[in-house]
Amino acid sequence: MSEDSRRLRTAAVIPAAGRGVRLGPGAPKALRALGGTPMLIHAVRAMAASRAVSLVVVVAPPDGAPEVRALLDSHTFPERTELLVVPGGDTRQQSVSLGLQALPEDVDVVLVHDAARPLVPVDTVDTVINAVRGGAPAVVPALPLADTVKEVRPDPAGGSEPVVGTPERARLRAVQTPQGFDRDTLVKAHATVTFDGEGATDDAGMVERLGAPVVVVPGHEEAFKVTRPLDLVLAEAVLARRRATDGYA
Repeated sequence: MSEDSRRLRTAAVIPAAGRGVRLGPGAPKALRALGGTPMLIHAVRAMAASRAVSLVVVVAPPDGAPEVRALLDSHTFPERTELLVVPGGDTRQQSVSLGLQALPEDVDVVLVHDAARPLVPVDTVDTVINAVRGGAPAVVPALPLADTVKEVRPDPAGGSEPVVGTPERARLRAVQTPQGFDRDTLVKAHATVTFDGEGATDDAGMVERLGAPVVVVPGHEEAFKVTRPLDLVLAEAVLARRRATDGYA
């Protein structure tokens, strides 16, 4: 069997090792309940909803892999989807790298998805995968901005900040996940691109540093990131509507 005929699997990596301090004290953000179910479970189900995704790798807190494995085992997922849990690192970049290292050789397309985006529709997931399969080395779903954006000179003390520019809104996009990649391209980015401090928070940005093209496909308004308490209220409303109209679990 040739390599081209073997490497036809798509896997999703979900880094879920962060604490999510902006949602307040308590459980890590990925384990916060949404409609009575941890957001991580919703995120895994969102990836598994795509028939193209045969493997989901959840990157757990460094000392929490057994607990995350037990959590996954206590919920139901499509039988066609393999689930793998690996311990993460101190930063998101480290955690994604560890997830990539855990992938089998027969995976050639990789999605990287935020656990804090629990409600991304399957059509968005499939659109990203299809764009990578169509030849794009990196693909991001994104939405046009509704608000005007100002570039400012930050004030470390938290005071007033002078405006230094107003980017053209029509050229700007708010990026979501899952971001999709040719596996070799993403592995190369993680092996060669380094950031100081907390590391990279955007995998597509790492691919940009390589000089490889990144393309945008339409995102979805329900793929928003649950970061603050108000986001959780909105997510609960979206989930309630889905359960009422679509029979969503």
